[in-house]
Amino acid sequence: MAPPFTVELEPLSEENKAFAAKELRETPEVVKESIAELRELLKNDPTIYFADDDEFLIMFLRPCKFYAKSAHALMKRIADFKEKYKNQLTDLMPSDEKEAFTNYTVCNILKDRDHKGRRVMVVNVGGSWDPSKVTADQLFRIFYLIHEAAMLEPESQVRGVVVMMDFNGLGHRQALAFNPAFSMKLLGFIQDAMPLRLKEVHIVKQPYIFNIIWNIFKPFVKEKLKGRLFFHGSKMPSLHKYLAPSHLPKDYGGELPEIDYTGANWFPAIEHHIDHIIKMNSCGLVRK
Repeated sequence: MAPPFTVELEPLSEENKAFAAKELRETPEVVKESIAELRELLKNDPTIYFADDDEFLIMFLRPCKFYAKSAHALMKRIADFKEKYKNQLTDLMPSDEKEAFTNYTVCNILKDRDHKGRRVMVVNVGGSWDPSKVTADQLFRIFYLIHEAAMLEPESQVRGVVVMMDFNGLGHRQALAFNPAFSMKLLGFIQDAMPLRLKEVHIVKQPYIFNIIWNIFKPFVKEKLKGRLFFHGSKMPSLHKYLAPSHLPKDYGGELPEIDYTGANWFPAIEHHIDHIIKMNSCGLVRK
């Protein structure tokens, strides 16, 4: 078992291989055919550039259940998204957001996967978030860097990820930071341009003022995400219907110790994979 605060690069276990075969059509034959087809689609598409080694292509094939045309379409959406937000994403490196990542507790990843083997990211956007210290754009950039690291994990590629948004202590200052431009960018990313299997988004500890934010987000939420979005307030038993308390910290009514770590613990793990982030930065629309 990998130590905490590391990106887990271990090959799939036999259990995860069986899960991938059932859920993602992942068999040696399908993988081989899909890689060849996707590589050919990229070769014949002069508009985008993506590295085409096997491991890299699999990162985009797994969330698309090894349908090469779907993976190619995902890559095109990623390239378009990166172009649309190039001022924030071009050549983005962990060092660019090191202070926000390590000095403030806006984004964290639970040390333990949930009972289904999924990574769980906690986004603290309530009273503990000071938008004057970490802007909404910086929050997005941190989220983006974390997703790039998660892409490297075979188990996360197969089992998927869960996002928990903790709005405890939310006030007007935080609510104002969730403007329509930020909402469109965040939802555009997670719905159209994120090469990970986002299985669930849980909204927890949200006070009444959260309705202001939700009314901004709501028009941009597509049906697929609506079916994976759950609102719990302070009712942790409601959360436990989806995330077993045996795999949650006490902060969320779980049986594990309270969270005593932050993004600062995770930052070296992400920084350790600079080569992958540089590789991701090289992907996108072909400059004419």
